[in-house]
Amino acid sequence: MNPDNLKQLEKELLNGKLTRRQFIMSAVAAGIALPAAMSMSTSALAATPKSGGRLRHGTGYGSTTDSLDPGTYENSMMTGVGYCYGNHLTEVDSNGKLIGELAESFEPSPDAKTWVFNLRKGVEFHNGKSLTADDVIATYNYHRGEDSKSAAKGLLTAITSIKKDGDDKVIFELDNGNADFPYIVSDYHIVIMPSAKDGSVDPTSGIGTGGYKTESFEPGVRALFKRNPNYWKEGRAHFDEIEMISIIDVAARQNAIMNGDVDIIDNVDPKTVALLSRVPTLDILETTGTQHYTFPMRLNVAPFDNYDLRMALKHSVKRQELLDKILLGHGAIGNDIPVSSAMPFLTTELDQREYNPEKAAEHYKKSGHSGTIQLSASDAAFAGAVDAAQLISASAKDAGIDIEVVREPNDGYWSNVWNKKGWCACYWGGRPTQDWMYSAAYTSDTEWNDTAWKDTDSANKFNDIVVAARSETDESKRQSQYFEAQQLLHDDGGLILPMWANYIHAHSKKVAHGDDVAANWINDGNKLAERWWFA
Repeated sequence: MNPDNLKQLEKELLNGKLTRRQFIMSAVAAGIALPAAMSMSTSALAATPKSGGRLRHGTGYGSTTDSLDPGTYENSMMTGVGYCYGNHLTEVDSNGKLIGELAESFEPSPDAKTWVFNLRKGVEFHNGKSLTADDVIATYNYHRGEDSKSAAKGLLTAITSIKKDGDDKVIFELDNGNADFPYIVSDYHIVIMPSAKDGSVDPTSGIGTGGYKTESFEPGVRALFKRNPNYWKEGRAHFDEIEMISIIDVAARQNAIMNGDVDIIDNVDPKTVALLSRVPTLDILETTGTQHYTFPMRLNVAPFDNYDLRMALKHSVKRQELLDKILLGHGAIGNDIPVSSAMPFLTTELDQREYNPEKAAEHYKKSGHSGTIQLSASDAAFAGAVDAAQLISASAKDAGIDIEVVREPNDGYWSNVWNKKGWCACYWGGRPTQDWMYSAAYTSDTEWNDTAWKDTDSANKFNDIVVAARSETDESKRQSQYFEAQQLLHDDGGLILPMWANYIHAHSKKVAHGDDVAANWINDGNKLAERWWFA
Protein backbone atom coordinates (compact mmCIF):
# COMPACT_ATOMS: atom_id res chain seq x y z
CA MET A 1 0.00 0.00 0.00
CA ASN A 2 1.16 3.51 -0.79
CA PRO A 3 2.33 5.13 2.51
CA ASP A 4 0.29 8.25 1.75
CA ASN A 5 -2.86 6.15 1.31
CA LEU A 6 -2.18 4.38 4.58
CA LYS A 7 -1.77 7.71 6.38
CA GLN A 8 -5.06 8.86 4.90
CA LEU A 9 -6.80 5.72 6.20
CA GLU A 10 -5.32 6.30 9.66
CA LYS A 11 -6.49 9.92 9.58
CA GLU A 12 -10.03 8.86 8.67
CA LEU A 13 -9.96 6.27 11.47
CA LEU A 14 -8.90 8.86 14.02
CA ASN A 15 -11.47 11.37 12.77
CA GLY A 16 -14.28 8.81 13.07
CA LYS A 17 -14.91 8.59 9.32
CA LEU A 18 -13.95 4.93 9.40
CA THR A 19 -14.74 2.32 12.03
CA ARG A 20 -11.91 0.08 13.21
CA ARG A 21 -13.47 -2.79 11.21
CA GLN A 22 -13.61 -0.67 8.04
CA PHE A 23 -10.00 0.39 8.51
CA ILE A 24 -8.85 -3.23 8.85
CA MET A 25 -10.87 -4.37 5.81
CA SER A 26 -9.47 -1.51 3.69
CA ALA A 27 -5.91 -2.28 4.76
CA VAL A 28 -6.32 -6.01 4.05
CA ALA A 29 -7.83 -5.23 0.64
CA ALA A 30 -4.73 -3.15 -0.11
CA GLY A 31 -2.45 -6.11 0.59
CA ILE A 32 -1.61 -5.74 4.29
CA ALA A 33 -1.78 -8.95 6.33
CA LEU A 34 -4.69 -9.17 8.77
CA PRO A 35 -2.56 -9.30 11.96
CA ALA A 36 -0.58 -6.28 10.81
CA ALA A 37 -3.75 -4.37 9.92
CA MET A 38 -5.25 -5.10 13.34
CA SER A 39 -2.04 -4.01 15.08
CA MET A 40 -1.93 -0.81 13.03
CA SER A 41 -5.49 0.08 13.98
CA THR A 42 -4.79 -0.55 17.67
CA SER A 43 -1.62 1.57 17.60
CA ALA A 44 -3.35 4.42 15.78
CA LEU A 45 -6.24 4.51 18.22
CA ALA A 46 -3.94 4.25 21.24
CA ALA A 47 -1.97 7.25 20.03
CA THR A 48 -5.07 9.43 20.05
CA PRO A 49 -5.52 11.33 23.32
CA LYS A 50 -8.79 10.51 25.04
CA SER A 51 -10.42 12.22 27.99
CA GLY A 52 -11.53 10.64 31.24
CA GLY A 53 -10.51 8.51 34.16
CA ARG A 54 -8.46 8.96 37.32
CA LEU A 55 -4.71 8.55 36.92
CA ARG A 56 -3.11 7.13 40.06
CA HIS A 57 0.54 8.09 40.19
CA GLY A 58 2.70 6.30 42.75
CA THR A 59 5.72 8.54 43.19
CA GLY A 60 8.97 7.85 45.00
CA TYR A 61 9.04 11.40 46.35
CA GLY A 62 7.19 13.48 48.93
CA SER A 63 7.60 14.44 52.58
CA THR A 64 5.34 15.32 55.51
CA THR A 65 7.17 18.66 55.60
CA ASP A 66 5.98 19.55 52.08
CA SER A 67 3.87 22.65 51.55
CA LEU A 68 1.77 24.00 48.70
CA ASP A 69 3.97 27.12 48.80
CA PRO A 70 5.84 26.77 45.46
CA GLY A 71 8.87 28.53 46.89
CA THR A 72 9.45 25.48 49.12
CA TYR A 73 9.20 22.75 46.47
CA GLU A 74 12.21 20.47 46.83
CA ASN A 75 11.19 17.10 45.36
CA SER A 76 9.59 15.71 42.22
CA MET A 77 6.20 15.09 43.83
CA MET A 78 5.85 18.78 44.60
CA THR A 79 7.12 19.75 41.16
CA GLY A 80 4.37 17.58 39.71
CA VAL A 81 1.84 19.15 42.08
CA GLY A 82 2.82 22.62 40.88
CA TYR A 83 2.52 21.59 37.25
CA CYS A 84 -0.95 20.14 37.92
CA TYR A 85 -2.51 23.36 39.17
CA GLY A 86 -0.20 26.02 37.74
CA ASN A 87 1.64 27.44 34.76
CA HIS A 88 4.78 29.50 34.24
CA LEU A 89 5.80 32.21 31.82
CA THR A 90 7.74 29.66 29.75
CA GLU A 91 8.17 25.90 29.70
CA VAL A 92 10.46 23.23 28.28
CA ASP A 93 8.46 21.05 25.88
CA SER A 94 8.74 17.29 25.38
CA ASN A 95 11.51 17.79 22.82
CA GLY A 96 13.61 19.86 25.21
CA LYS A 97 12.79 23.12 23.45
CA LEU A 98 11.95 26.26 25.39
CA ILE A 99 8.54 27.65 24.43
CA GLY A 100 6.15 30.24 25.79
CA GLU A 101 3.50 29.14 28.27
CA LEU A 102 1.58 31.99 29.91
CA ALA A 103 3.79 34.26 27.81
CA GLU A 104 2.88 33.86 24.16
CA SER A 105 6.11 35.63 23.17
CA PHE A 106 9.19 37.25 24.69
CA GLU A 107 11.89 39.52 23.31
CA PRO A 108 15.20 40.87 24.68
CA SER A 109 16.91 44.18 24.21
CA PRO A 110 20.14 44.00 22.16
CA ASP A 111 22.22 43.66 25.34
CA ALA A 112 19.78 41.12 26.90
CA LYS A 113 19.40 43.32 30.00
CA THR A 114 15.72 44.05 29.30
CA TRP A 115 13.20 41.30 28.61
CA VAL A 116 9.61 41.89 27.53
CA PHE A 117 7.06 39.10 28.03
CA ASN A 118 3.72 39.36 26.21
CA LEU A 119 1.02 37.49 28.14
CA ARG A 120 -1.71 35.36 26.64
CA LYS A 121 -5.18 36.87 26.71
CA GLY A 122 -8.24 35.07 28.02
CA VAL A 123 -6.44 32.95 30.64
CA GLU A 124 -8.33 32.47 33.93
CA PHE A 125 -7.26 31.35 37.38
CA HIS A 126 -9.31 28.67 39.10
CA ASN A 127 -10.99 31.34 41.22
CA GLY A 128 -12.30 33.08 38.09
CA LYS A 129 -9.80 35.94 38.09
CA SER A 130 -8.34 36.84 34.67
CA LEU A 131 -4.56 36.67 34.33
CA THR A 132 -2.90 40.10 34.14
CA ALA A 133 0.59 41.54 34.44
CA ASP A 134 -0.17 42.35 38.08
CA ASP A 135 -0.29 38.63 38.89
CA VAL A 136 3.10 38.03 37.31
CA ILE A 137 4.66 40.97 39.15
CA ALA A 138 3.15 39.92 42.49
CA THR A 139 4.38 36.35 42.02
CA TYR A 140 7.94 37.41 41.25
CA ASN A 141 8.01 39.93 44.08
CA TYR A 142 6.96 37.16 46.44
CA HIS A 143 9.98 35.04 45.47
CA ARG A 144 12.49 37.89 45.32
CA GLY A 145 11.36 39.84 48.40
CA GLU A 146 13.89 40.84 51.04
CA ASP A 147 12.53 38.34 53.58
CA SER A 148 11.79 35.63 51.05
CA LYS A 149 12.91 32.08 51.83
CA SER A 150 12.01 30.88 48.35
CA ALA A 151 14.39 28.46 46.67
CA ALA A 152 14.00 30.60 43.54
CA LYS A 153 15.28 33.75 45.20
CA GLY A 154 18.86 33.16 44.11
CA LEU A 155 17.77 32.71 40.51
CA LEU A 156 16.11 36.12 40.53
CA THR A 157 18.74 38.29 42.19
CA ALA A 158 19.74 39.74 38.80
CA ILE A 159 16.30 41.38 38.45
CA THR A 160 16.50 45.09 39.32
CA SER A 161 12.90 45.97 38.49
CA ILE A 162 9.65 44.55 37.11
CA LYS A 163 6.99 46.77 35.59
CA LYS A 164 3.99 46.42 33.35
CA ASP A 165 2.93 48.07 30.13
CA GLY A 166 -0.82 47.53 30.22
CA ASP A 167 -2.42 44.33 31.46
CA ASP A 168 -0.70 41.98 29.02
CA LYS A 169 2.96 43.01 28.98
CA VAL A 170 5.62 42.53 31.69
CA ILE A 171 9.07 44.11 31.48
CA PHE A 172 12.03 42.74 33.44
CA GLU A 173 15.16 44.84 33.91
CA LEU A 174 18.34 42.94 34.83
CA ASP A 175 21.58 44.20 36.34
CA ASN A 176 23.49 42.48 33.55
CA GLY A 177 22.57 40.86 30.27
CA ASN A 178 21.34 37.25 30.46
CA ALA A 179 20.70 35.38 27.24
CA ASP A 180 19.27 32.45 29.24
CA PHE A 181 16.71 34.46 31.24
CA PRO A 182 13.68 32.88 29.47
CA TYR A 183 14.89 29.50 30.81
CA ILE A 184 15.06 30.90 34.33
CA VAL A 185 11.40 31.97 34.32
CA SER A 186 10.36 28.38 33.56
CA ASP A 187 11.72 27.29 36.95
CA TYR A 188 9.15 25.06 38.64
CA HIS A 189 9.03 27.19 41.79
CA ILE A 190 7.71 30.22 39.92
CA VAL A 191 4.09 29.14 39.47
CA ILE A 192 2.12 32.26 38.54
CA MET A 193 -0.34 32.95 41.37
CA PRO A 194 -3.36 35.29 41.51
CA SER A 195 -2.67 38.61 43.19
CA ALA A 196 -4.79 40.49 45.70
CA LYS A 197 -5.55 44.19 45.40
CA ASP A 198 -2.64 45.02 47.70
CA GLY A 199 -0.18 43.18 45.43
CA SER A 200 0.21 40.16 47.70
CA VAL A 201 -0.31 36.47 46.89
CA ASP A 202 -1.48 33.50 48.94
CA PRO A 203 1.28 30.95 48.22
CA THR A 204 -0.49 28.02 49.89
CA SER A 205 -3.84 28.41 48.13
CA GLY A 206 -3.09 25.86 45.40
CA ILE A 207 -4.85 28.17 42.94
CA GLY A 208 -3.34 28.65 39.51
CA THR A 209 -4.17 28.61 35.81
CA GLY A 210 -3.25 24.95 35.27
CA GLY A 211 -5.10 22.01 33.82
CA TYR A 212 -6.29 20.71 37.20
CA LYS A 213 -7.89 22.23 40.28
CA THR A 214 -6.56 21.32 43.71
CA GLU A 215 -9.10 19.20 45.61
CA SER A 216 -7.03 18.01 48.57
CA PHE A 217 -3.43 17.90 49.71
CA GLU A 218 -1.92 15.77 52.49
CA PRO A 219 1.83 16.45 52.75
CA GLY A 220 3.88 13.34 52.16
CA VAL A 221 0.74 11.24 51.63
CA ARG A 222 -1.37 12.18 48.62
CA ALA A 223 -2.69 15.00 46.48
CA LEU A 224 -5.91 14.96 44.47
CA PHE A 225 -6.79 17.19 41.51
CA LYS A 226 -9.82 17.49 39.23
CA ARG A 227 -9.72 18.65 35.64
CA ASN A 228 -10.13 22.35 35.00
CA PRO A 229 -12.96 22.57 32.41
CA ASN A 230 -11.80 26.04 31.38
CA TYR A 231 -8.16 25.13 30.76
CA TRP A 232 -6.69 27.47 28.17
CA LYS A 233 -4.42 24.85 26.55
CA GLU A 234 -6.18 22.91 23.82
CA GLY A 235 -5.51 19.19 23.71
CA ARG A 236 -4.00 19.01 27.18
CA ALA A 237 -5.01 17.70 30.64
CA HIS A 238 -6.99 14.66 29.49
CA PHE A 239 -7.71 12.91 32.81
CA ASP A 240 -10.79 13.67 34.89
CA GLU A 241 -8.72 13.33 38.05
CA ILE A 242 -5.09 13.04 39.09
CA GLU A 243 -4.18 11.27 42.31
CA MET A 244 -0.55 11.54 43.37
CA ILE A 245 0.44 9.07 46.10
CA SER A 246 3.77 9.29 47.91
CA ILE A 247 5.30 5.79 48.13
CA ILE A 248 8.89 6.26 49.21
CA ASP A 249 9.64 2.59 49.85
CA VAL A 250 10.95 0.98 46.66
CA ALA A 251 9.41 -2.44 47.30
CA ALA A 252 6.03 -0.93 48.18
CA ARG A 253 6.07 1.14 45.01
CA GLN A 254 6.90 -1.92 42.93
CA ASN A 255 4.11 -3.96 44.55
CA ALA A 256 1.62 -1.14 43.97
CA ILE A 257 2.17 -1.13 40.20
CA MET A 258 2.26 -4.94 39.96
CA ASN A 259 -0.99 -5.26 41.92
CA GLY A 260 -2.74 -2.58 39.88
CA ASP A 261 -3.12 -0.24 42.84
CA VAL A 262 -1.55 2.58 40.80
CA ASP A 263 -1.28 3.23 37.07
CA ILE A 264 2.31 4.49 36.98
CA ILE A 265 5.34 4.58 39.25
CA ASP A 266 8.50 6.60 38.87
CA ASN A 267 12.02 6.16 40.24
CA VAL A 268 12.03 2.43 39.48
CA ASP A 269 14.97 0.67 41.10
CA PRO A 270 17.25 -0.58 38.28
CA LYS A 271 17.41 -3.90 40.12
CA THR A 272 13.68 -4.49 39.47
CA VAL A 273 13.50 -3.39 35.82
CA ALA A 274 13.90 -6.93 34.51
CA LEU A 275 11.19 -8.22 36.86
CA LEU A 276 8.68 -5.50 35.99
CA SER A 277 9.34 -5.85 32.26
CA ARG A 278 8.06 -9.45 32.45
CA VAL A 279 4.67 -8.36 33.82
CA PRO A 280 2.31 -8.56 30.79
CA THR A 281 0.16 -5.62 31.89
CA LEU A 282 3.09 -3.19 32.26
CA ASP A 283 5.42 -1.17 30.08
CA ILE A 284 8.84 0.16 31.07
CA LEU A 285 9.65 3.73 30.05
CA GLU A 286 13.27 4.88 30.30
CA THR A 287 14.58 8.30 29.33
CA THR A 288 18.10 9.73 29.39
CA GLY A 289 18.49 13.32 30.47
CA THR A 290 20.13 15.50 33.09
CA GLN A 291 19.40 13.55 36.29
CA HIS A 292 22.46 12.97 38.44
CA TYR A 293 23.16 11.41 41.81
CA THR A 294 25.51 13.29 44.12
CA PHE A 295 27.17 13.22 47.53
CA PRO A 296 27.63 16.92 48.43
CA MET A 297 30.15 17.87 51.11
CA ARG A 298 29.32 21.11 52.90
CA LEU A 299 32.36 23.37 53.25
CA ASN A 300 30.85 25.12 56.28
CA VAL A 301 30.87 21.84 58.24
CA ALA A 302 34.16 20.36 59.48
CA PRO A 303 36.08 18.42 58.24
CA PHE A 304 34.82 19.22 54.73
CA ASP A 305 36.26 22.73 54.89
CA ASN A 306 39.63 21.03 54.34
CA TYR A 307 40.62 20.95 50.65
CA ASP A 308 42.82 17.85 50.95
CA LEU A 309 40.12 15.91 52.76
CA ARG A 310 37.64 16.72 49.97
CA MET A 311 40.15 15.58 47.37
CA ALA A 312 40.83 12.39 49.34
CA LEU A 313 37.15 11.51 49.31
CA LYS A 314 36.77 12.35 45.61
CA HIS A 315 39.57 9.93 44.73
CA SER A 316 38.21 7.17 46.98
CA VAL A 317 35.04 6.52 44.96
CA LYS A 318 34.77 3.59 42.54
CA ARG A 319 32.51 5.26 40.00
CA GLN A 320 32.27 2.34 37.60
CA GLU A 321 31.30 0.07 40.50
CA LEU A 322 28.47 2.43 41.45
CA LEU A 323 27.25 2.55 37.85
CA ASP A 324 27.38 -1.24 37.58
CA LYS A 325 25.95 -2.18 40.97
CA ILE A 326 23.55 0.68 41.76
CA LEU A 327 22.31 1.68 38.29
CA LEU A 328 23.04 -1.69 36.61
CA GLY A 329 24.27 0.28 33.62
CA HIS A 330 21.19 2.52 33.39
CA GLY A 331 23.24 5.72 33.23
CA ALA A 332 26.79 7.01 32.82
CA ILE A 333 29.86 7.79 34.94
CA GLY A 334 30.06 11.30 36.40
CA ASN A 335 33.10 13.53 36.82
CA ASP A 336 32.15 15.84 39.71
CA ILE A 337 30.62 18.56 37.53
CA PRO A 338 26.83 18.94 37.01
CA VAL A 339 27.18 19.34 33.23
CA SER A 340 26.10 16.58 30.85
CA SER A 341 26.60 16.04 27.14
CA ALA A 342 23.00 17.24 26.66
CA MET A 343 24.01 20.74 27.79
CA PRO A 344 25.97 23.30 25.75
CA PHE A 345 29.60 24.12 26.53
CA LEU A 346 30.64 20.86 28.18
CA THR A 347 34.42 20.88 28.44
CA THR A 348 36.41 17.98 27.02
CA GLU A 349 39.59 19.12 28.76
CA LEU A 350 38.90 17.68 32.22
CA ASP A 351 40.49 14.33 32.99
CA GLN A 352 37.99 11.76 34.17
CA ARG A 353 38.45 11.37 37.93
CA GLU A 354 39.23 7.73 38.65
CA TYR A 355 39.43 5.63 41.77
CA ASN A 356 42.96 6.15 43.08
CA PRO A 357 43.51 4.89 46.64
CA GLU A 358 47.16 6.00 46.61
CA LYS A 359 46.29 9.59 45.72
CA ALA A 360 43.37 9.49 48.16
CA ALA A 361 45.68 8.34 50.95
CA GLU A 362 48.19 11.08 50.06
CA HIS A 363 45.56 13.82 50.29
CA TYR A 364 44.08 12.30 53.44
CA LYS A 365 47.48 12.36 55.15
CA LYS A 366 47.97 16.01 54.13
CA SER A 367 44.55 16.90 55.55
CA GLY A 368 45.67 15.91 59.04
CA HIS A 369 42.31 14.33 59.76
CA SER A 370 41.86 11.16 61.77
CA GLY A 371 38.83 9.26 62.97
CA THR A 372 35.43 8.48 61.48
CA ILE A 373 33.71 10.55 58.80
CA GLN A 374 29.91 10.30 58.71
CA LEU A 375 27.99 9.95 55.44
CA SER A 376 24.19 10.28 55.75
CA ALA A 377 22.01 8.43 53.26
CA SER A 378 18.44 7.39 52.67
CA ASP A 379 16.66 5.87 49.71
CA ALA A 380 14.56 9.04 49.72
CA ALA A 381 17.57 10.54 47.93
CA PHE A 382 17.48 7.91 45.19
CA ALA A 383 16.83 4.20 44.88
CA GLY A 384 19.95 2.46 46.17
CA ALA A 385 21.43 5.51 47.90
CA VAL A 386 22.20 3.61 51.12
CA ASP A 387 23.87 0.81 49.17
CA ALA A 388 25.86 3.40 47.21
CA ALA A 389 27.05 5.02 50.44
CA GLN A 390 28.16 1.63 51.76
CA LEU A 391 30.13 0.97 48.57
CA ILE A 392 31.87 4.33 48.97
CA SER A 393 32.66 3.43 52.58
CA ALA A 394 34.16 0.12 51.49
CA SER A 395 36.31 1.59 48.71
CA ALA A 396 37.62 4.34 51.02
CA LYS A 397 39.02 1.76 53.44
CA ASP A 398 41.80 0.97 50.98
CA ALA A 399 42.95 4.58 51.37
CA GLY A 400 42.84 4.37 55.15
CA ILE A 401 39.66 6.46 55.40
CA ASP A 402 36.98 5.33 57.86
CA ILE A 403 33.48 6.29 56.67
CA GLU A 404 30.44 5.56 58.83
CA VAL A 405 27.21 5.32 56.85
CA VAL A 406 24.29 6.84 58.78
CA ARG A 407 20.97 5.47 57.55
CA GLU A 408 18.54 8.38 57.83
CA PRO A 409 14.71 8.14 57.89
CA ASN A 410 13.04 8.58 54.52
CA ASP A 411 10.47 11.03 55.83
CA GLY A 412 11.85 14.49 56.42
CA TYR A 413 15.13 13.69 54.69
CA TRP A 414 15.06 16.82 52.54
CA SER A 415 14.29 19.14 55.44
CA ASN A 416 16.37 17.52 58.19
CA VAL A 417 19.42 16.09 56.42
CA TRP A 418 20.03 17.56 52.97
CA ASN A 419 21.54 21.04 53.00
CA LYS A 420 22.18 20.67 56.74
CA LYS A 421 24.40 17.70 57.56
CA GLY A 422 28.01 17.76 56.43
CA TRP A 423 27.88 14.92 53.88
CA CYS A 424 24.87 13.15 52.46
CA ALA A 425 23.34 11.47 49.43
CA CYS A 426 21.34 13.64 47.02
CA TYR A 427 19.85 13.72 43.54
CA TRP A 428 19.38 16.55 41.06
CA GLY A 429 17.05 16.57 38.09
CA GLY A 430 19.51 18.92 36.42
CA ARG A 431 18.82 22.03 34.36
CA PRO A 432 18.97 22.65 30.59
CA THR A 433 21.73 25.30 30.74
CA GLN A 434 24.89 25.73 32.79
CA ASP A 435 23.88 29.15 34.06
CA TRP A 436 20.61 27.77 35.41
CA MET A 437 22.30 24.76 37.00
CA TYR A 438 24.93 26.93 38.65
CA SER A 439 22.37 29.53 39.76
CA ALA A 440 20.22 26.81 41.29
CA ALA A 441 22.92 25.00 43.26
CA TYR A 442 26.42 26.45 43.12
CA THR A 443 26.49 30.25 43.18
CA SER A 444 26.87 31.96 46.52
CA ASP A 445 23.45 33.63 46.42
CA THR A 446 21.28 30.54 46.07
CA GLU A 447 19.46 28.91 49.00
CA TRP A 448 20.24 25.51 47.52
CA ASN A 449 24.03 25.70 47.47
CA ASP A 450 24.19 22.27 49.11
CA THR A 451 28.00 22.23 49.17
CA ALA A 452 28.18 25.69 50.84
CA TRP A 453 30.97 26.44 48.36
CA LYS A 454 31.09 30.18 48.92
CA ASP A 455 34.17 31.55 50.65
CA THR A 456 37.20 30.09 48.88
CA ASP A 457 39.17 32.02 46.26
CA SER A 458 38.04 29.51 43.64
CA ALA A 459 34.38 29.86 44.64
CA ASN A 460 34.58 33.64 44.40
CA LYS A 461 36.21 33.40 40.99
CA PHE A 462 33.57 30.89 39.91
CA ASN A 463 30.79 33.32 40.87
CA ASP A 464 32.42 36.13 38.88
CA ILE A 465 32.75 33.90 35.81
CA VAL A 466 29.12 32.75 35.96
CA VAL A 467 27.91 36.35 36.09
CA ALA A 468 30.18 37.37 33.21
CA ALA A 469 29.15 34.41 31.03
CA ARG A 470 25.46 35.31 31.30
CA SER A 471 25.86 38.47 29.26
CA GLU A 472 28.57 37.23 26.91
CA THR A 473 27.22 37.05 23.35
CA ASP A 474 30.45 35.78 21.77
CA GLU A 475 30.03 32.00 21.72
CA SER A 476 33.76 31.22 21.80
CA LYS A 477 34.34 33.54 24.77
CA ARG A 478 31.32 32.09 26.58
CA GLN A 479 32.63 28.58 25.98
CA SER A 480 35.99 29.53 27.45
CA GLN A 481 34.30 31.01 30.50
CA TYR A 482 32.22 27.89 31.12
CA PHE A 483 35.25 25.67 30.64
CA GLU A 484 37.02 27.59 33.40
CA ALA A 485 33.95 27.43 35.66
CA GLN A 486 33.84 23.64 35.29
CA GLN A 487 37.54 23.37 36.09
CA LEU A 488 37.16 25.41 39.28
CA LEU A 489 34.16 23.38 40.46
CA HIS A 490 35.89 20.10 39.63
CA ASP A 491 39.09 21.00 41.47
CA ASP A 492 37.90 22.90 44.53
CA GLY A 493 34.18 22.36 45.08
CA GLY A 494 32.51 20.03 47.55
CA LEU A 495 30.68 18.05 44.89
CA ILE A 496 31.07 14.31 44.38
CA LEU A 497 29.01 13.42 41.31
CA PRO A 498 29.79 9.79 40.51
CA MET A 499 26.94 8.94 38.14
CA TRP A 500 24.29 10.22 35.77
CA ALA A 501 21.07 8.24 36.10
CA ASN A 502 18.40 7.46 33.55
CA TYR A 503 14.78 8.13 34.50
CA ILE A 504 12.99 4.77 34.78
CA HIS A 505 9.21 4.40 35.02
CA ALA A 506 6.74 1.52 34.90
CA HIS A 507 3.16 2.09 33.82
CA SER A 508 0.03 0.20 32.92
CA LYS A 509 -0.43 -0.58 29.24
CA LYS A 510 -3.73 1.29 29.60
CA VAL A 511 -1.75 4.51 29.96
CA ALA A 512 -0.62 6.21 26.77
CA HIS A 513 1.68 9.09 25.90
CA GLY A 514 3.24 10.73 22.87
CA ASP A 515 6.29 9.45 21.03
CA ASP A 516 8.40 12.24 22.51
CA VAL A 517 8.79 12.02 26.28
CA ALA A 518 10.71 14.82 27.98
CA ALA A 519 13.94 14.01 29.78
CA ASN A 520 14.54 17.35 31.48
CA TRP A 521 12.80 15.90 34.55
CA ILE A 522 11.36 12.58 35.60
CA ASN A 523 7.71 11.83 34.64
CA ASP A 524 7.83 13.42 31.17
CA GLY A 525 9.33 16.62 32.52
CA ASN A 526 6.98 16.18 35.54
CA LYS A 527 4.14 17.06 33.18
CA LEU A 528 2.62 13.62 32.58
CA ALA A 529 -0.64 14.78 34.20
CA GLU A 530 -1.01 17.29 31.40
CA ARG A 531 0.42 15.26 28.51
CA TRP A 532 -0.69 11.62 29.05
CA TRP A 533 -4.06 9.85 28.75
CA PHE A 534 -5.79 6.48 29.04
CA ALA A 535 -5.77 4.51 25.79
